[in-house]
Amino acid sequence: MDELLAFIHDRYADDNHAYVDVAELFGGRALLDSHLPMLDLIDMLAADYAAMPPADPRRPGLAYALRSLAQSHSHHPEYQEAWRPHP
Repeated sequence: MDELLAFIHDRYADDNHAYVDVAELFGGRALLDSHLPMLDLIDMLAADYAAMPPADPRRPGLAYALRSLAQSHSHHPEYQEAWRPHP
């Protein structure tokens, strides 16, 4: 799971850098309809998972959610099929 969390964080950083480029080209107003708030929430969920004790009953559900969210980057060469969520 550590690799998945690192993957999610790296994609978050990549996306943030892309939005910085957009803001520089088109101004800050271009970010009003961006996905930045959602990206922040996903990164926060990954941090929450990393900080949870293993016995926390919410942990399996959050792991499933993170696997599902990571699927949006399944085209990335570092994405691992083993991360795909399974019921």
